[in-house]
Amino acid sequence: QVKLVESGGGLVQAGGSLRLSCGALEIIFSTDVVGWYRQAAGKQRELVADIRSGGRTNYADSVKGRFTISRDNARNTVHLQMNSLKPEDTAVYYCNLARSWGPQAWGQGIQVTVSS
Repeated sequence: QVKLVESGGGLVQAGGSLRLSCGALEIIFSTDVVGWYRQAAGKQRELVADIRSGGRTNYADSVKGRFTISRDNARNTVHLQMNSLKPEDTAVYYCNLARSWGPQAWGQGIQVTVSS
């Protein structure tokens, strides 16, 4: 079972940028799927972006053109670059890793707050 640690959250003004990082204490295999989710207060948790084998990515419509997910395989790290942040992006962001054979792990979550 892999452990995940998120970093890079905080408070930022609308229009600003943040870079979230998800570090795995064990290796991330090329066949794994890593995703960033978020859950705003009173809202359902939703998928923001994910990345899988071959570097293929997927984004929620609400963040397309503003967020970029990437992976650094050598450092067992996945990043989420968030630009042009909006107050509606305020949420707790979670990193998720799913092994190709089924098991998955969640990070503890990190707060992102975008002020108007």
